[in-house]
Amino acid sequence: MRTDLKILLIGIGNNCRGDDGLGWKFIDLVESMGLDFINCEYRYQLQVEDAALISEYDVVYFVDATYENLPDGFALRPCIAFNEESFSTHAQSPGAIVKLANDLYKKSPKAFILAICGVEWELQTSLSECAQKNLIEATSFFAEQFMLEDA
Repeated sequence: MRTDLKILLIGIGNNCRGDDGLGWKFIDLVESMGLDFINCEYRYQLQVEDAALISEYDVVYFVDATYENLPDGFALRPCIAFNEESFSTHAQSPGAIVKLANDLYKKSPKAFILAICGVEWELQTSLSECAQKNLIEATSFFAEQFMLEDA
């Protein structure tokens, strides 16, 4: 894996809302792997200020829980930049943040969304058994990507 790239992981969610904490738990696991060439951030939600943050990186992964029923329990997808029509500057989508980075800073990091399936969203600090399994699968997949040469 090329480690000369500046890589950022942004875990999105709330670790007190059950499976909504999957993004943060993913970040915890990646940080424990000692991949010191990857920087990590935790967010409850994305805000316009995050455009400045991602503009400093070559590659950005937005990691979040999803209600979707994905065949593998997770999916890694390209994050497409787009204008978001919103009456608030809070809770921006990953695509809107990428678009802002391009518009404001003339930077276009390669961006991806890693969606991990969750099923329970109540007030609790633990993950459901299903989400825990999906988290392990997604983390293993992600780690393997960085063990491949020139990934």
